[in-house]
Amino acid sequence: MKFAIVESGGKQFRAVEGKTIDVDRLSVEAGDKLTLDTVLLYVNEDRVAVGTPVVSGAKVSATVVDHVKGPKLIVFRYRPKKRRRVKTGHRQQYTRLLIDSIDME
Repeated sequence: MKFAIVESGGKQFRAVEGKTIDVDRLSVEAGDKLTLDTVLLYVNEDRVAVGTPVVSGAKVSATVVDHVKGPKLIVFRYRPKKRRRVKTGHRQQYTRLLIDSIDME
């Protein structure tokens, strides 16, 4: 099975061909193609390449499927006996990427 560990937005994701990953919102339109060059690990059956810090010659091609929102997170601050109760919410913006190919030169 071929997969790669890529970095986007300071976070690491496991990219498998044909699967989707949700990364932090990118400023690209839906349907656009992009290339992720920061490949930290590349695995193809018995061949493993570990980057120091990145694998040279490895790249992941992806297509932007859509921009989505994550689940709502409730932030509740409470101070007992002080009448302080603050309830706020947050939904993180994500970009859904379809992994087209993982290439190694």
